[in-house]
Amino acid sequence: MGCIQAKCCRRYPSSSDGDDKDESGLYPGQNTHIPANMSLDVVDVPSHNFSLSYSGNPNVHFFGVFDGHGLCGTQCSNFVKDRLVEKLMDDAALLDDPIKAYSAAFLATNDELHHNSDIDDSMSGTTAITALVIGDKLYVANVGDSRAVLAVKEGNRVVAQDLSCDQTPFRKDECERVKGCGARVLSVDQVEGLKDPRIQSWGDEETEGGDPPRLWVQDGMYPGTAFTRSVGDSTAEKIGVVADPEVSTVQLTPNHPFFVVASDGVFEFLSSQTVVDMVNKYADPGCLCCHCR
Repeated sequence: MGCIQAKCCRRYPSSSDGDDKDESGLYPGQNTHIPANMSLDVVDVPSHNFSLSYSGNPNVHFFGVFDGHGLCGTQCSNFVKDRLVEKLMDDAALLDDPIKAYSAAFLATNDELHHNSDIDDSMSGTTAITALVIGDKLYVANVGDSRAVLAVKEGNRVVAQDLSCDQTPFRKDECERVKGCGARVLSVDQVEGLKDPRIQSWGDEETEGGDPPRLWVQDGMYPGTAFTRSVGDSTAEKIGVVADPEVSTVQLTPNHPFFVVASDGVFEFLSSQTVVDMVNKYADPGCLCCHCR
């Protein structure tokens, strides 16, 4: 139930009908929004049999993966994909203070999803891992358990450097934060009485990923989220799940050949280094997509 966003950031005039969305779900701006003197570039994404069109400021680029969950997860991820980038582009302070703009955009999008959409986000929402490139600066904003990884050349090796930290109850700081907001943090086995709920140690995601600690209200067996931050999830918000992103910044150099943004559907099974090693085998990312189909 996830979706992807990639875009060169630039303000375009509004379309005449205001609702001319691209059916592919990868929307960098409608064709009618592109000035006549500006070229439109197209990149094929063979793994999903579609093409990504993009145009805009060549020095400002936005990438994101939005992993929806719950009954209305697809609607949530699509809503957030569209509105988040629109709010970033409309923020006059984006280039001067990207971190402030990022936080404002996430929180405003979350509020709109709650109050100004027809989507029931009471038990649905989306995580979001996003990357904003402004010149040679990379800003990564994370809400949830997806991940961004930077490839770093070190001699003859290419090493993975995590640019985000998964926001789950495995993290002590996040676990304590949501507990302070009233959440019970227990695995499914603990909630069902198969394991002692007093044991508040769950190892790590690699060893305990099959039955991770989750968030529950004090007097019920819901919502059961395995993440501590998301956009949407209005019920979980009452026990500490927030849409406030953690933002990291990197000065890009020639020693940074690429970065990867992907959902936990990738990193649940592959380490960051394994992913970087896989990508590094291919000069053309499109060839990697073909190989992984």
